[in-house]
Amino acid sequence: MSMILAGLLAAALMPSAAAQEPDVAKQAQAALKPVPAEAAAPSPASAVTAPVLERGDVEAWLDGFLPYALASGDIAGAVVVVVKDGRTLLQKGYGHADLATRAPVDPEATLFRPGSVSKLFTWTAVMQLVEQGKLDLDADVNRYIDFEIPARDGKPVTLRQVLTHTAGFEEQIRALIITDPKKVVPLGEALKHWVPGRIHAPGGTPAYSNYATALAGYIVERVSGEPFDAYIARHIFEPLGMDSSSFSQPLPPVLLERMAKGYRKASDGEPQDYEFISLAPAGSLAATGADMARFMIAHLGGGAFGDARILGAETARTMHSQGQASIGPLNRMMLGFYETSVNGRRAIAHGGDTQWFHSDLQLFLDDGVGIFVSMNSSGRDGATGHIRGALVRGFADRYFPAPPANHPGVSAEDAKLHARQIAGAYTSSRRPDGTFLSLANLLGAVKVAPDKDGTISVSIALAPSGAPKKWREVAPYLWQDTAGADRLAAEVVDGRVTRFSMEPYAPIMVFQRPAGWRSPALLLPLLGLSLAILLLTVLAWPISVLVRRYYGVPYRLSGADARAHRLARIAALAVLLAMGAVLGLVVGMLSNLSMTSTDTDGLIIAIRLLATLVLPIGAALAAWSAWQALRSRRRLLAKAWAVALALSCLFLLWIGITQHVIGFGASY
Repeated sequence: MSMILAGLLAAALMPSAAAQEPDVAKQAQAALKPVPAEAAAPSPASAVTAPVLERGDVEAWLDGFLPYALASGDIAGAVVVVVKDGRTLLQKGYGHADLATRAPVDPEATLFRPGSVSKLFTWTAVMQLVEQGKLDLDADVNRYIDFEIPARDGKPVTLRQVLTHTAGFEEQIRALIITDPKKVVPLGEALKHWVPGRIHAPGGTPAYSNYATALAGYIVERVSGEPFDAYIARHIFEPLGMDSSSFSQPLPPVLLERMAKGYRKASDGEPQDYEFISLAPAGSLAATGADMARFMIAHLGGGAFGDARILGAETARTMHSQGQASIGPLNRMMLGFYETSVNGRRAIAHGGDTQWFHSDLQLFLDDGVGIFVSMNSSGRDGATGHIRGALVRGFADRYFPAPPANHPGVSAEDAKLHARQIAGAYTSSRRPDGTFLSLANLLGAVKVAPDKDGTISVSIALAPSGAPKKWREVAPYLWQDTAGADRLAAEVVDGRVTRFSMEPYAPIMVFQRPAGWRSPALLLPLLGLSLAILLLTVLAWPISVLVRRYYGVPYRLSGADARAHRLARIAALAVLLAMGAVLGLVVGMLSNLSMTSTDTDGLIIAIRLLATLVLPIGAALAAWSAWQALRSRRRLLAKAWAVALALSCLFLLWIGITQHVIGFGASY
C-alpha cells in the first residue's frame, strides 16, 4: 500500500541502461559511488557535536515536535518508539486512539496498522525458509506455487527479484483495500484472480509491487504448510513475545477492542471502517508500538532478541546489506528493506500506508538504533508524509549529524544544459500498464521543469508548504534538494535523459521518459483538444436549431449530406459521453480507493462495454461524415470542422485501444 496513490498519479536501481550511458555520465556516477559508512564518517576534529541519545532528551525533543505537528496536520493520534542497544529507550503515545471516548494512545496496548511495514515480516519469513534450505532466492518461483507466473524475455521471476521489487510486475489495484470482511478471499484465490503483466525486464527496474509481496507470502504458506498468518504468529511473534500483533483478518476480538480508530481528519471525528487487505502479506498487520520495538531490536541484533532468535546472524546481515543498485549513487533496495543511509550513517527502513494509518520504521544498523512512528489519520494535505519524513530526518540530524557533503559542483552553463535535458514528462515504473487504468499515466504524469537559475523542480516532490522543491545540480546528472539532503540522479543515453529517480523513491521506483507516441506531453493536450472539439460540436447542435428557429432560417442540407451531418453530431455526443464516463471512472478511482473494491466491477464492465461499442462506431460515422462534407458544397470552415471532428473521434478510438479501455472485464 505504501505510496499507492502517488504510484498511480506519478499514480516509490540498472545495469542494462547504465551500459549505454555516455562516458561523462559513467565517470560521474563512478566517482559518486557511496562510500562505506566508516569512510564517510567525519573525523573527530570535524565531527558535529550532537546531544546524547538518551530517554530524557528524546522525550523532550518529541514532546516539542509531535503535539504541534499532529494538531497542525489534523491528525488524531500517534505512537512513537525508539530502541537503542537492544532495549526500548522510549515508547510514547500522543493524541487519541478513539476521539469519541477520548481514549489516549497507549504504546503498550493500542494497536495501529503499519501498512506496508508489514512486508518486513513477510521478507523475514522468506529469509527464515531460505536459511533452512527450503527456499532458493534465485530459483523460479513457479517451483513453489500451484499456478504459473509467465516468463518475461525468457526469464522467470525469482524471490530475489521479488524482495528487491525488480520482478517487473505492473501495478495491481483491484480490491487492494476493502471494508467488508465477507469479501476477503483466501490468499491463493486473490493471487490467481489476475496475474499482473510483467512490463519491465526482470532484475533491472524497481517497480514496487504489493502483488509480488503477496506472492512471497503465498510461497511461505505453501512451503511451510501453515496459513500465512499462523506462520508469522508461530515463527516471529511468539519468539519475540509480540502478543499484541496479528496478520489475521478479521482481527481476533481481544485485539480488535484495543485497535485505534482510523480517521480522515481529527476534526471530522468520524471513525472509518476497519480496512481489510486482500493481499494480506503486503499490509494486513496490526500491532502495538511496544511489539514493533521488539521486532526492531531483533533485526538490529542480527536476528536475536534476548535468548530468542528469528534469523541467523549471517542471514540478517545478508538481508540488510545485499541490494539492487539504484540510479547513480542513490539509495538502493535491499532484500526487503530499502536503504535510507543519511549523514554518513548506514540505515535501512520501510514505510507503510493504508487509507487511514501512516507509518515508518527506520533502523540505524551500525548505531544499534531504531525508530518507529505510526499515525491514525490521513490528515490535512498530505501532512502525515511530511510529519514522518521530518521526524525521521530530524532524529537523524539531531543524534547523528554530519558536516555538509563536499560536492565538486558543476558550471552554471552545464547546470542549465542538464536541466533542459531532464525536462519533460515521465511515467513511474510502478504503474498500471496493460489495463484501462493506464489512463492514469496520462492524467498523472510526473513533470520535470527547469528553472531560470539552473535548478529543476519535479511535480510530485513538494515541500511541506506545498511548493515544489528545488533541486540544484551538485555533480554531473546528480541533483540535491536545496533545503535538504535528498538526491536526484538521471541516466543519460546519447545526451538524452531516459529516466531518473529521487530519494526517498529511488529504491522502489524510477521515472521513465515514454516513447514519443506514448508521451503525456503529447497525448494529454491532444486528448483535451479532442474532447473540446466534441463538446463544442454537441453544444452547437441545439444552439444552431434555436438560432434557425429564431430567425426563420431553414436547414440547408439535404439527402446524404444532411444524414451525414446529423449522424456526426450523434456520434460526437455518444463518444463524448462514453469517454467522459471512462475518464470520470478513472479519476474517481484515483481519488477514492473504495471505488477499487469488487463492488465496482459491474460499473467498470458496463463502462468498458459502452466504450467498446461507441468509440469504433462513432469514429466510423465521423469519418464518413467528413468524407461527405469534403465532397459537398459546404463552406470551407464547415468542411474543416467535419475533418477535425473525425480526427478527434479517431484519436479517442486510438486512445481507447492503446490504453486498454476497449475490452471486457474488471481486472486491473
